[in-house]
Amino acid sequence: MFDIGFWELLFVALIGLLVLGPERLPGALRGLQRGMQKLKNFGTSVQAELNHELRIKELHEHLKKAEQMEVDKLSPELQRSMAELREAAAGVQRPYEKKKPSSAGDDGDTGTSSAADKDESKPSS
Repeated sequence: MFDIGFWELLFVALIGLLVLGPERLPGALRGLQRGMQKLKNFGTSVQAELNHELRIKELHEHLKKAEQMEVDKLSPELQRSMAELREAAAGVQRPYEKKKPSSAGDDGDTGTSSAADKDESKPSS
């Protein structure tokens, strides 16, 4: 990648030793190693994100092709797959959207609130 030979690497190490000294050189090398590791991790995460986005785009394209075809002629298994793809695509398009709250009677909440609940909602001064 860098095409650095042994003698060039030895020369850089000697210059580093002269500039930093024997006390600070190990710490500088550890810092350089951490920085390189962070850069490598960043590159890996960017690559994974791009692969994920390309996969989503591919799924959208397949979904559009299937919608253009006559959906009624698809087998029941393919129709179920289409439904799952639509749900997945909708979830990807709105990943941070909050789910709609259920009705008040479903979770046992009677709709009454205590005085402590009201006090918590007021900003403290």
